[in-house]
Amino acid sequence: MKIIMLGAPGAGKGTQAEKIADRYHIPHISTGDIFRANISEGTELGKKVKKYIDQGQLVPDELTCDLVVDRISKSDAANGYVLDGFPRTIPQAKTLTDAMDERNEKIDYAISVEVPDKDIIERMSGRRVCPGCGATYHIKHQPPKQEGICDKCKKELAMRDDDQPETVKKRLKVYHEQTSPLIDFYRTQDVLYQVDGTTGIETVFCDIMKILGV
Repeated sequence: MKIIMLGAPGAGKGTQAEKIADRYHIPHISTGDIFRANISEGTELGKKVKKYIDQGQLVPDELTCDLVVDRISKSDAANGYVLDGFPRTIPQAKTLTDAMDERNEKIDYAISVEVPDKDIIERMSGRRVCPGCGATYHIKHQPPKQEGICDKCKKELAMRDDDQPETVKKRLKVYHEQTSPLIDFYRTQDVLYQVDGTTGIETVFCDIMKILGV
């Protein structure tokens, strides 16, 4: 079961990806995690990624796709995986499709979590992140047990700069221009499924389970 999660930043696709991964015992794969793992392990791909990141540049599509393909080739992904945050653009999607064609594989489900922009802005302005372990919370919808403190590693939570309302609006603009077209791309491949992301985490998850046939 090979799944891609789509949706605007803050739509909750990462949360759903984690729940799907736990339910099916398959890896939740995000490009950020792949970058960090390869850099920390000092792999050849990781060294290339570090060079771009250290210079404040975006990692090129081809290198990102190489890293994703390398990750999905590992043994723990043999029964499937959930891709979160990749692809972000049509060129990335085409590169991924080509790479999977060479492996005689294809994406089974592209699930788009749909949330209006105004709800995204409200959600993200309330989001808090742990600088230690990367866990995310929301002051209203998913608060930590102790206000302002991470449940997992007990570090003080912070608001990311890109969760500021004006920054969120800019991110949404980029999403609609670059990433939103992926919906039509995967629709033409007959693997697109859309769910209402405004109904609460568990309800959204139940809707996704229905799509996946559970």
